Amino acid sequence: MFESLQLFGIGLAANTLSALAGGGTGLLQLPLLIWLGLPFSVALATHKVTTVAMGTGALFYALKKKNLNFHIILLLFGAGLPGVLLGAKMVLLIPETIGLISLGLLNIAIACYSIADKNLGQTIAPATLNNRPKSIGLGALVLFLIGIINGSLTSGTGLMVTLWLVRWFGLDYRLAIQHTLVIVGIFWNAAGAITLTLYGEVNWQWVAVLFPAAALGSWLGVYIGSRISNQHIKRLFEVSALIAGAQLIMQPFY
Repeated sequence: MFESLQLFGIGLAANTLSALAGGGTGLLQLPLLIWLGLPFSVALATHKVTTVAMGTGALFYALKKKNLNFHIILLLFGAGLPGVLLGAKMVLLIPETIGLISLGLLNIAIACYSIADKNLGQTIAPATLNNRPKSIGLGALVLFLIGIINGSLTSGTGLMVTLWLVRWFGLDYRLAIQHTLVIVGIFWNAAGAITLTLYGEVNWQWVAVLFPAAALGSWLGVYIGSRISNQHIKRLFEVSALIAGAQLIMQPFY
């Protein structure tokens, strides 16, 4: 019983913070699962399955508010999902240490970029998609590349999607996070979860506890996010990206 309560608390806290910041569940929940005794491969597969629940909690909130952008959804599906599937096949070709350090440096760069641009993501610019049709191709290409990283390295990509939706497609942080949680959380992560389930081992007893915790945590995070300013969300995003980057860089050494 104590282990179940401990697991539920970990899942709830990790997914609430991730939903507030726009990503990074794996950088909070995954190390804790390893610390609780799961081997890395089992912890990774177990974590990936539970991340699907994070998207479901956000989905219920988004459907209620009806504020998801159909064009953004199509791009995340059409450009990102093929990248995820390709990345899942490429994972064995990438040296883990190089991949983790590179992704860590990229997350830190993302945080620094957001910190430097004080107005980034503070307002919505919905005309961006319609007025720059030639730029959609580049935007889709970057989403495809992020999808590859998501499929292969699994960690830190939610933060990257959030920033790209803000910087390139003109969303504010709050709206970008909702798209990230729903599409990346459910569909991108589901593709990775299926792959890991087929080729790896999942601790289904822990999934049974973490799944509802993730769903509740994501809903709670989105709800809290709707009550605070974009500036506060921006700061949470930046702190999460910095911590995520540092953790990724240090992970190969412990």
